[in-house]
Amino acid sequence: MICHVKKRLSDYSYVFFEDKPKPQKHHLSVSPGSRHSFFLLRFCNKVSFNIRRVIEISIQHKQLVNRDQMSSPVAAMATTKLYIVYYSLYGHVETMAREVQRGANAVQGVEATLWQVPETLSSVILQKMKAPGKANDVPEIRPEQLIDADGFLFGFPSRFGVMAAQFKAFFDASHELWECQALAGKPAGIFWSTGFHGGGQELTALTAVTQLAHHGMIFVPLGYTFGSGMFEMNEVKGGSSYGAGTYAADGSREPTELELQQAFHQGKYVAEITKKLKNKPLSA
Repeated sequence: MICHVKKRLSDYSYVFFEDKPKPQKHHLSVSPGSRHSFFLLRFCNKVSFNIRRVIEISIQHKQLVNRDQMSSPVAAMATTKLYIVYYSLYGHVETMAREVQRGANAVQGVEATLWQVPETLSSVILQKMKAPGKANDVPEIRPEQLIDADGFLFGFPSRFGVMAAQFKAFFDASHELWECQALAGKPAGIFWSTGFHGGGQELTALTAVTQLAHHGMIFVPLGYTFGSGMFEMNEVKGGSSYGAGTYAADGSREPTELELQQAFHQGKYVAEITKKLKNKPLSA
């Protein structure tokens, strides 16, 4: 089946016809970088390589135009969207996430939004585990919504040195984004909670980097930018050069003031980098 473009309405709007016994007319519009462009390209993938290629070229052209417009004062003031996506079973990661959000929103021109990934455990299991209810003020996110963000901070508890299965399930469901590399070039940081010292304060982040790499995202580690707080030896403190972290112990320990300060710093740090990359794309 071959599709022919019959009419070009604009730089990214088309009318095309399929070669069938009864020709079928389609009108397609796409806005570069949006969720709509992603689903449109998915649709065209199933219809024809030719029409998909035409639209991809048009999107690239439109992106070049947008890049040229970045020098204008209006474009320079565009809001940078940072999504803080987390999973929290007993509330430790949620507490960290809110502090990360506060740090990110401290950067002028950045809008940081909290999201939580869907729960995979049944209400019966959660009740037996004595897990508290989920935050009512934080909506659940679907993988395709990630496209709307300029950067990310992903937070989760550790399970045997890797991210919790709930968050892994969320990444597993993002395969359609992976297929077209919709998240490639977007910066992302990681924060976490573990039970104790050997629970994965470094390994949890290190194993999570594989998810970012396959999507083409840019991992933004914290490094030692937190200053003297990185070398604190007089108290127990989570976190590492990979990102901010906390210890839950048996579940009764809450994030300390120093750990929350590090979370705030990470939110601000990643927000600043995301803002820079948005205003000056890597391909410019």
